[in-house]
Amino acid sequence: PLEDVVIDRYYIPKICLREVQMGDFIRYHYNGTFKDGKKFDSSRQRGVTVAGVVGVGRLITGMDRGLQGMCVNERRHLIVPPHLGYGSIGVAGLIPPDATLYFDVIMLDIWNKDDKLQITTLSKPEHCNRTVENSDFVRYHYNGTLLDGTPFDSSYSKDSTYDTYVGTGWLIKGMDQGLLGMCAGEKRSIIIPPFLAYGEKGYGTVIPPQASLVFSVLLVDFHNPKDGIFLEHLEVPASCKRRAVTGDFVRYHYNGTLMDHVVFSASCSHDYEKPQEVTLGANKVIEGLNSGLLNMCTGERRVLIIPPHLGHGESGARGVPGSAVLRFEVELISMEEGVPEGYLFIWHGDPPASLYEQMDLNKDGEIPADEFSTFIKTQVAEGKGRLMPSSDPEKVIADMFRNQDRNQDGKITSEELKLKSDEDQEKIHEEL
Repeated sequence: PLEDVVIDRYYIPKICLREVQMGDFIRYHYNGTFKDGKKFDSSRQRGVTVAGVVGVGRLITGMDRGLQGMCVNERRHLIVPPHLGYGSIGVAGLIPPDATLYFDVIMLDIWNKDDKLQITTLSKPEHCNRTVENSDFVRYHYNGTLLDGTPFDSSYSKDSTYDTYVGTGWLIKGMDQGLLGMCAGEKRSIIIPPFLAYGEKGYGTVIPPQASLVFSVLLVDFHNPKDGIFLEHLEVPASCKRRAVTGDFVRYHYNGTLMDHVVFSASCSHDYEKPQEVTLGANKVIEGLNSGLLNMCTGERRVLIIPPHLGHGESGARGVPGSAVLRFEVELISMEEGVPEGYLFIWHGDPPASLYEQMDLNKDGEIPADEFSTFIKTQVAEGKGRLMPSSDPEKVIADMFRNQDRNQDGKITSEELKLKSDEDQEKIHEEL
């Protein structure tokens, strides 16, 4: 009987996800020699893998048979008798008639036109408020390899996440599909067949034609331009007499991180000697944090998830990458009713008709800083007016005095003392 192809499986990988079958598209390297070791062909010397469909007559019969059942990264020695090679004719100038052929083969890639995306979840957070949908903007890290493990790209080597929209044509089809349904912080392995990747053309010198791709992906965060802040209540006091509103002066503690728990510069108020202070609605903090502090009770704790368009936007900030989603854990320490923007002090009713005379405590016709300070503090103590909330009321009063002391001579005269409301009315009249 005629000899069959002789197969020596001299290296079999421990993990074999699939084996070559009839009709599969494969990529492999080989060296071809005669019995005496003389080389007649080598894909390695050409620097280009052999690619094609197995078992449909496009290869010599011995190779078709010898490749069946191979795993990716498996190595075989094949001995192909003449009748399974080039027979009694041979190949002019290359392979003599009735030649036995010896091949050393390594399998690099296997796929089939019926293949689908292969997704394996490597790890997933316990809590997942929302998953990736088409039109979301994602930031993720990845390592990309060919099916045989050859690396071709990595976001980690660039020290930057890959940032893009999903489902809008910016990604290869396989990655567009593979990111759907992911949670922030989730890790996946995504195996993409060539027709969902770079197909027959490949990509540059790093991805060969008809190559399957393997991506290990960590989704750092994602958002949609339509998103608002996500709010989670951690602790709410049993009694809450009043909730924070726009205009209130609030003191609060916070811890701030990115969604992958990386802290950013100035990300913790406990790093400072005292809580953070802000007047809500005064545009002194990012919009998402301002909104997240509204309606809080004193002593309440919240988690705020803030999309970038309500945070630091596409440009980012110190320690915050562009288009990053932020996570704040906030605790409201105290709140006070504030004053309108631009004011340092407001009256609770009408100011005294003879304001200057009442402010001139020793009736000497001028008001130095100590008299001004004593008068203002008295009005606050009697509930007739209030200062702009601050941890340093003395500084606020000093600023008020400096604003009224127009010539900076250390005292206020009756001509210098004007209410801000009077100035505003004059300004309106001038504009009209």
